[in-house]
Amino acid sequence: MAAVTGVLFLSSCAAPPPAPAQPPGAASWEQITSEAKGQTVKLWMYGGDTQGNAYVDEHLIPAAAKEGVTLERVPVADTKDALNRVLTEKQSGTTAGQVDLVWVNGDNFGTGKEAGAWACGWTSLLPNMSLTDPADPLLSEDFGTPVEGCEAPWSKAQFTIAYNSAAVPDPPKTLAGLLDWVKAHPGRFTYPAPPDFTGSVFTREVLYSVSGGYAKVRLAFDQGAFDRLTPALLTELQDLKPSLWREGSTYPKSSSELNALYAGGQVDFTMTYGPAELTKLVTEGTYPATTKVLTLEEGTVGNASFLAIPSTSGHRSAAMVVANLALSEEQQAQKADPAIWGQFPVLNPGALSPEGRALFDHLPSSPVVPGYEVLSKNANPELAAAWVPALDEAWRRHVLAGN
Repeated sequence: MAAVTGVLFLSSCAAPPPAPAQPPGAASWEQITSEAKGQTVKLWMYGGDTQGNAYVDEHLIPAAAKEGVTLERVPVADTKDALNRVLTEKQSGTTAGQVDLVWVNGDNFGTGKEAGAWACGWTSLLPNMSLTDPADPLLSEDFGTPVEGCEAPWSKAQFTIAYNSAAVPDPPKTLAGLLDWVKAHPGRFTYPAPPDFTGSVFTREVLYSVSGGYAKVRLAFDQGAFDRLTPALLTELQDLKPSLWREGSTYPKSSSELNALYAGGQVDFTMTYGPAELTKLVTEGTYPATTKVLTLEEGTVGNASFLAIPSTSGHRSAAMVVANLALSEEQQAQKADPAIWGQFPVLNPGALSPEGRALFDHLPSSPVVPGYEVLSKNANPELAAAWVPALDEAWRRHVLAGN
């Protein structure tokens, strides 16, 4: 989420793409864990998620310490900041850089993979990968880019729109219905400005809607499909603009700013990739007690996020230990607790031990957020990563600037 031009330039210079960096030469997990002891891992991750920060600080860092690894969380405003740092270090020949692990997905992963920014071939060495389902499409492809052992799964996400049921007693049931509601209730809705990741996915949801559903949109990027489909999207978003908060003269710069508008009663809807956060926000009184999740008939976009090790990291063994730890039953269950973070786990229920199953069975249910099986019903696939910057730029030129 900083300037993307440097990233795109560096990746475009790769012809052919650099060979991905290989994992440590250790022949066994025991050797990897032995080498990891005493190392420090710097985890670069989006710093705007308060619950995510607290989970890492209070749960993952102490657990890593028990494995002999010092884990440091490095907050960034945008994951592109981490990627740009890695690409700069790679270009300068650095082999012991300042980034050891990155919370990443989507176009940042795809761009980095193309430029050789990520170490690859290491995830099969993680013992806890056996707890995941190798046939799960959300874990084998990341916005259309094959994962191929270049990142370890961490969380599943489902794009979710929430609303104040006291202000919206008869909520719409489709995204087209939501857009109609916005036009009928001026000033009570807005969305973050792309390239904010939440704002970006909202525009992709609108693209699916105006195109007649996700099945009508080619997932792999195709310039012809882009040219054919985006005019209807841009027209819809331009038509929507006068009905938005402040008549679309300005947009929230981030999902955090949108959340603040919702909490303050200035708008009646908010949106998130991490719906479990709604539970805590309602419980602590930040959000209205009447907050509910909008369940759309056509479903919403679902994806997964991952942990990637940069090819410039000098502490790959320790980074692998942290990635494996993050996949453990204990850490996945803690992370899934709505009171801690509420992220949806990536583990295969059928692969859990009896103890692990008990951990998940004892998690509290949310009075606000339906279970993942409900939220993910009719889940829409993510477009390939190349769609994202193209749509973001089209939004900036035609909707924000009004050209």
